[in-house]
Amino acid sequence: MKNLFDPIVLEETRQRVLDLRPESKRQWGSMDLAQTLAHCTSGVEMAMGAIHPKRAPFPASLIGVLIKPLVFRDDKPMRRNSPSSPELFSANPTELDCIRERSRLIAAIDDFASHGPEGCSQYPHPFFGPLKPEQWAILMYKHLDHHLRQFGA
Repeated sequence: MKNLFDPIVLEETRQRVLDLRPESKRQWGSMDLAQTLAHCTSGVEMAMGAIHPKRAPFPASLIGVLIKPLVFRDDKPMRRNSPSSPELFSANPTELDCIRERSRLIAAIDDFASHGPEGCSQYPHPFFGPLKPEQWAILMYKHLDHHLRQFGA
């Protein structure tokens, strides 16, 4: 499965991020590009343990545990308009800049990949619960791919 520990997948993902431009238009969802890039950076930071969102409340946490095997069985993309943890959204969404957020995301992706499995969070994912490093790498790829497709990259 595609994951950010694979150097080829990492480079393809980096290039897709770099292909985004301020004028890139979303094909679904409500966040603009700068907000989406900041959200993606927060997701990667969560995967490295820098952000620890609260666990989803019951019954969402139970649903997450039940569908977890389905998410990690193949490269099927994430569904559109899936819910996310509030901690992964910017507190000041109107003050974001696309170019700066794109650079922050590239730096976070590079940091995640360079630290490898040892750098992955020991905190549980807010929806899926505990994840192994390879699962974090798969989930980060799927999350980034989801939002890159959202903006045509």
